[in-house]
Amino acid sequence: MELYHGLNEVGTDDVGTVITLGNFDGVHRGHQTVLQAVAARAAEQSLRSLAMTFDPHPRTVHRSAEPTLMITSTDQKAALIAETGIDALFVQHYDLDFAAQSAEDFVRTYFVEALNAELVVVGEDVRFGKNNEGTIDTLRSLGEKFGFRTETIEEVGRGGRYSSSRIRDQIVAGDVAEAADQLGRYHRVEGTVVHGDARGRDLGFPTANLSEDAQGLVPADGVYAGWATFSDEAQAFPAAISVGTNPTFKGNMRRVEAYVLDKEFGEFDVYEQHMTLDFVARIRGQVTFTGMDDLVVKMHEDIADVREVLHT
Repeated sequence: MELYHGLNEVGTDDVGTVITLGNFDGVHRGHQTVLQAVAARAAEQSLRSLAMTFDPHPRTVHRSAEPTLMITSTDQKAALIAETGIDALFVQHYDLDFAAQSAEDFVRTYFVEALNAELVVVGEDVRFGKNNEGTIDTLRSLGEKFGFRTETIEEVGRGGRYSSSRIRDQIVAGDVAEAADQLGRYHRVEGTVVHGDARGRDLGFPTANLSEDAQGLVPADGVYAGWATFSDEAQAFPAAISVGTNPTFKGNMRRVEAYVLDKEFGEFDVYEQHMTLDFVARIRGQVTFTGMDDLVVKMHEDIADVREVLHT
């Protein structure tokens, strides 16, 4: 998949495009429906498929005091969009100057002059342009003016429309199982393995710690069943994933760490490797223990619960 970060990166060939636009945070089942339809329409008509998205999220720019928590990083989003068969992704930097364009100026500059749109595929609730003045009716009218067609696709979902906001709330609350149902896959957090305090190793449960700049929305504090994958390993390992501040040890730094079941970390060196953690289900919330013995007993219970969830 080609990746563009500005109009100056777009080629000037004569190939027409089928375009969709949106924030696509999480690339959930609804997004996938639209993106796959765009790829299919383009293939049917020998056109190029392209998705346009924004970074940062527009809501963060317009409400800077309340930045939007992102389910996926831009890199994660790009990788997930590529899996839908889309040929190109245009990541538009979003700021107040960009937001000040009229709906018509936006369509003319991007869809018509730069991207050679022949078909624009969106949801019925699409909004664009200054103060969100552009609607689906606006888009249809501009299509007639500039010579492209407009098609709408309904993003249906179980119990209502799929929603990035709802999925975001589910992850923040720790309901990763329900979020996975909406996403169509397990929610993922990934980054580099760094050294921790080695307390887990001392207790007999060595963990791989994610760097603070990990990508993906971190779920609520607690213990989770999930799968860990490392860049130098070909398989996914069952894991007990801990999120929190280690209150038993009076910690104050929020961490994400994974204990890989049935693996001693001496058996394979994972430090500085890229680790992906796929969250399957929450086992429990964060608990403060009065002593080491109680903590170790609970950790054994957690691992038994993880095995049951993962059927290992």
